Parts: sequence; structure tokens; C-alpha cells
Amino acid sequence: MLPNEEQRTVKWFLLFFYIILIGYDFFSYYLFPIFIAHKDIVPPKFLYVTYIVVMLLIPFAYYLNKLKKQFWIKYVLSITYIITTFSVELITSYGKDDYTYSGNIVEVFLILSLPLFINKRYFWFVSLGLTAKYLLLGIILNSSYVIIAIILITVLSIMSFFLLVRFQGYVHAISTSYDNQLQGIVKGVIATLELKDPYTRGHSERVASYALLFAQKIGDFSKEDQKSFYYACLLHDIGKVHIPDSILMKPGKLTKEEFETIKLHPGVGAEAVKNVEGIKDCICVIRSHHERWDGKGYPDQLKGEEIPLLARVTSLADAFDAMTSSRSYRAAMPVEEAYQRIIEGKGSQFDPMLVEEFKKVFPAWVEFHEKYQWTKQWELPKEVEL
Repeated sequence: MLPNEEQRTVKWFLLFFYIILIGYDFFSYYLFPIFIAHKDIVPPKFLYVTYIVVMLLIPFAYYLNKLKKQFWIKYVLSITYIITTFSVELITSYGKDDYTYSGNIVEVFLILSLPLFINKRYFWFVSLGLTAKYLLLGIILNSSYVIIAIILITVLSIMSFFLLVRFQGYVHAISTSYDNQLQGIVKGVIATLELKDPYTRGHSERVASYALLFAQKIGDFSKEDQKSFYYACLLHDIGKVHIPDSILMKPGKLTKEEFETIKLHPGVGAEAVKNVEGIKDCICVIRSHHERWDGKGYPDQLKGEEIPLLARVTSLADAFDAMTSSRSYRAAMPVEEAYQRIIEGKGSQFDPMLVEEFKKVFPAWVEFHEKYQWTKQWELPKEVEL
């Protein structure tokens, strides 16, 4: 599921979870006895323990949301609810001969909401977790009544699973179609840029491939994150379409005024694609790939960790490819010389930590450089294909 969709789904999931959890018990133990049954129904002794525990998760869920880890919220809430209600029912009923199923209807909501997250792992986590809860209660309390709950969970899980499979099929079809369209747009933009500046032919693809290899080495990025990063790297120089050909392809040294014009391209490029879905989350790559660790880069003179991590990665990949490919004003350097120059730029142009990681990923870069087909069209790497 896309991050933004995951975030919205989790928010609605939490809202309905708490409303159903509290509303059902309020109706069962307060409204139903007074207005329908006309008799007192005593709430379970530890009923409010479940409310207190799950309410304590709200600040934690907020924290995970701030960290953009919405993916884990549903897991934490579900497992906390299952363990808490298991413990409450066990403590309440242990040693008694009349244990009966007293679960909250929110468990039905948990199962029927599973397809919304388009995630089979979460489906099995919840459905098997609830089944295990009642199976253990039945064994420990020596009660066969839990079979009713287990049958209900099984039937609802089967219904939920069919919906999940259907939703996954729709999402995959839509995602594939969207991805193909985005690839087509990116290819067209790159082709336009390379027609304008033939000396950079293949540069965007190589930088994106180097940067992706590096990102996979240093972080645990999802396929969606990798794909967004890869597209942004492909378009890191898109702002150069704004630069006059006389400057872009000038064989000699640029004047101060001409270099100031060149320095506009990161900002122009970021502005051009800031609203493109699938790229906008990595706009920093386009805007900040010419920033330097010492603060002497452009366009914002960011320094150190003020520069976004993926922009720092792209900066290193961009420099390496620029040195190892031919330009209008010089021939390509050997990869060993480019390696040495990047090492020398540690702490000045480049992030010291990333330079150390560069030493580890350098053999993979060399292998890619040697195998690269310098006349082929780019395509999305297999590592990030859906």
C-alpha cells in the first residue's frame, strides 16, 4: 500500500476501532439492560483494563506516525488488544465452571477490515492471533464454548480473505498501469534532456543505478521508497532544460555569470516536478544533489546533516559518474582515480559516513560501470519492479 493511503487507512481504522470497542460495551452493559432487558447486567470485573491499555497506545501510534512508520500501528494495536483481552478473560474466568464467550464485536471489525490494508501477512497475523486466543482460553479453562467463537472467526476470515485477494488484484493492475505511465513520462523527459545535451547521454540512468545500489546498502527502504528514489535520481538534472545550449555545451571554462545560471537548475527541476505523484516524496534529491557537506554547495548552502540523506547519496553518485564519463571539455577518468577523488572529498564535499560506505559499495559500482551498455535505453531495475 502507498504510504499516504496507509496513513489515511490507519487513521480511519483507529477511529472506528475505538468507537466500536467502547460503544459496544456501553450499549451491552448500560443501554441494553435499562431500555431493552430491564434487568441489571454486571460488567466484567476487569472490563476497563482493556480500555486503559488500548488508550495508552494512542500516544505511541502518534509517535509512529511522526516517524512515518504507520505500517506498524495496526500490528501493535491488534496484538495489544488480543493479549490484553486474553489476559482479562483468563483472570476473570479462571477457576469458574461457567465460562462463556464474552468478546467485543470489535473483533468482527478487526477481521472484516483486514482487506483494507492489502496485506496478507497482516491478515494471517490477526486471524490466527484471534483463533489462538480462543483456542488457548478453551484449553486452559476447559471449555468447549469457545468453538462458537473459533467457527465465527473462521467464517469471517474466509470472507475477508476472498475480498483481500480481489483487492490485491485491483491494486496490482492499477499500480502496474500507473507505473508504466510514469516510466513513459520519465523516459520522455530524459530523452528531451539528452537531445539538448548529448554529452550527458546515459548519465541520469547511471547516477540512478549507482545511487540505488548505495541506498540498498545503507538503509532498509521499501520497494515503493526505492522506486520513488530511482525516478527522482533519473530526473535529478531535469532543470537543465532551462539552461541555454550555449552554456550547457560550452567546451571551455564557464564565466561567473554562466555558472550562476547553471546553479539554477536544481531549484528549477524541483519546482517542475514537485506535484508529480511517485516523485514528490524525493524532491530533495533533485533540489539538493549539489549541496556540499561543508555548506559551500548550492542552491541553499545546506551543511552537514541539513542535507537530506538521499540527496547526499545522489551527490556522491553524480560526482562519480561525472568523473568516469566523457564531457565536452575532458575525457573520462579511470574509476580508480574517481575513487581516490571521492575519498579526498570526505568531510568537505561529501558526508564522511557515506564515504566510508562508498568504500564498501565501490566494487559493485565498478562491476556496473564495466557491464553497462553505453548505448541502451534505461529500464527500471529488477530490484524495484512490482
